[in-house]
Amino acid sequence: MHAAVLLWGFTGVLGRAITLDFPILVWWRMLLTAFFIAIIISWRRHWLSVARKDQARLVLVGILMGIHWVAFYGAIKFANASVALVCLSTASIFTSLFDPFINDSRWNLRELGIGMLALGGVAVMYLLDDAPNGAGPLREAGILLGIVAAIISSIFTVLNKSIAAKYPARLMVFWEMSSGWVFISLAIGVALAAGGERYLLNPSHSHLQFLPIDAWDWLWVVVLALCCTVWAQSLALTALKKLSAFTSTLSVNLEPVYGILLAFLIFKENRELGAGFYIGLSLILLSVVLQMGLMLHQNRSSQSIIQDRGGMD
Repeated sequence: MHAAVLLWGFTGVLGRAITLDFPILVWWRMLLTAFFIAIIISWRRHWLSVARKDQARLVLVGILMGIHWVAFYGAIKFANASVALVCLSTASIFTSLFDPFINDSRWNLRELGIGMLALGGVAVMYLLDDAPNGAGPLREAGILLGIVAAIISSIFTVLNKSIAAKYPARLMVFWEMSSGWVFISLAIGVALAAGGERYLLNPSHSHLQFLPIDAWDWLWVVVLALCCTVWAQSLALTALKKLSAFTSTLSVNLEPVYGILLAFLIFKENRELGAGFYIGLSLILLSVVLQMGLMLHQNRSSQSIIQDRGGMD
């Protein structure tokens, strides 16, 4: 499980290392993930028919996942990996806030309080801009994109709940990656036709880049799809068979911690961040720990953490 979470933590680092513009990066990740998943399903003969109403739900989740990744990698490009990962760590809080809307359940006042604590951490990061060397060219835009990514992640997590137990996780991921890739392809085409290329660009780019520029870029794109998505999910699903709810939940919630430590180690992002980031990080991590404890106290399924979200960020 920790190997899987460590691989997920690498997604932020790879998002900064890969030079592709963030929508194109998502286009490649979804395409290659769907391709690799299709090979595995065919090899294991796990293809199953999906009910029409569930097909619509999976397509919607795939579209939302594509938008989520565009916002997440946009946050990395506009700010940095650490800021994006901290914002993304609020997704579980938003999930508890949105679940009553979609699944017709009641709000939990404790979860609302924890959510306010997490949002307070984000507000501190946004308002207290005291980074010594800056955190990317447009730090505030990066924070906003990171929160958008977290909100969308929480929505498709809730939408996935009703069908997560019906189908194998890999089959669901194939449907979601394929539909998300089609949507991203259409969205990029519409943006280019409407003259909106500038909205698809990384802050440092002057024109859209469709192909990785060198062998290293190609390697990191393949690693992102094959190792950080397909392989990581397989490791997590295998580990869930023998782990307790506490161990599974704790491990998954360490993903942003691993990602931030990797960003500090590889890109020295700690030099780009000031006190505001660390205060906000502390509040958000506290909210995640409190939410995890509340979840375990209520005996929620640890397996849903992986299956509901497709097991990846």
